Amino acid sequence: MDRWLSDVPSEEDDVLSRALPPVLDVGCGPGRHALALAARGVRVLGIDSAPEAVRIAADRGAPVLLRSVFDGVPGERRWGTALLMDGNIGIGGDPARLLARLHDLLRRKGRVLVEVEAPGRPMRSISARIEAGDSKSGAFPWAFVGADDIGALGLAAGFDLVDLWAGGTRWFACLDAL
Repeated sequence: MDRWLSDVPSEEDDVLSRALPPVLDVGCGPGRHALALAARGVRVLGIDSAPEAVRIAADRGAPVLLRSVFDGVPGERRWGTALLMDGNIGIGGDPARLLARLHDLLRRKGRVLVEVEAPGRPMRSISARIEAGDSKSGAFPWAFVGADDIGALGLAAGFDLVDLWAGGTRWFACLDAL
C-alpha cells in the first residue's frame, strides 16, 4: 500500500513523461499517477472499478470515476494515452480484449503506456483474490504479460511496439495505435 499512496518514483515519472494528453488512467487505484499528471497541467481521468480505491483517489483530489474500462467511458475516441501501470494489463484476465478495448477508446494515433513483466516471464491468466488481514475479496480474473509477449499482443489489437525499456527492476512498453 505504501507504494500506491506515495509520490511517483523516477521510473514511473519517465513513463508519465511519454503520455500524450488527455490521459485515461485505467485501474487508477488511489490515484497517484492521475495526481502527478494533473499537477503537471495534463488533462487526466482515472477510472477504477473498486469503490474504496475511487474513494481514496477522490479524497486525495484526483479526477476519478467509479467505472470499469469495459463499460461506457467518457471521451471515447478522444483519449491520447491509456495508462496501464502496476500490472493493470491484467485487468479482466484477457490482455488481448483489454488492448482491443483501449484501441476503441483512444483517438487516432493514440498511445498505451503499459507496465509489463520482465523478459523471460510468460503470459498467463489466473484467478486472483485480494487479502488484507481477515478480509478477502471474491475471486476475479487477472493476467500477466511479459516483455517478450507485449509486441505481438499489441499488434493483434492494432498497436505498434515503439519502445520497451527497464526502469530499475521494472519493465515498461509504449504501444502506438497503427
